[in-house]
Order: sequence, then structure tokens, then C-alpha cells
Amino acid sequence: MRTCMFIFLLYLGREYPKGAAYFRERLKHAFMKNKDETDPEKIKQLVARGDHVIKELEALYFLRKYRAMKKRYYDPEK
Repeated sequence: MRTCMFIFLLYLGREYPKGAAYFRERLKHAFMKNKDETDPEKIKQLVARGDHVIKELEALYFLRKYRAMKKRYYDPEK
């Protein structure tokens, strides 16, 4: 499960505003910091945090696409 989440987050991080390299380093650091975690409750919390980050990134990209489309189709003066 961790590997799938890591790969999916890497995929989402390709278009991160500060760059893919920045996102990859932060992601790797976050996963390495918690690699030895064995407490099931803590693992559930970390997975929930990962799911939250995924949703936040998706919302960020959706909003960016929406703003770009709005800028193209609507008069910026109004």
C-alpha cells in the first residue's frame, strides 16, 4: 500500500508549482522518516494524511485548470 501511494504521489507531483524535483525530495524525506513505523494506529494516521495530500493536490490542479480556462473564455475586464 505504501508503494502504491508513493508512486501515485510521485505522479501527482510532476506538476507541483515548485517543481517535480522539490516535491520528490520532500516526498522521499516524509516516507523515509516514517519507514520504521510499526504501530497500526500511527500507520493508519499516516495513510490518512497521504490520502489528504492526494486530495489537496487534485484540488490544486483542478483549480489551476479552472482558472486557466476561465481566463481564456471570459473577458478579464469584467
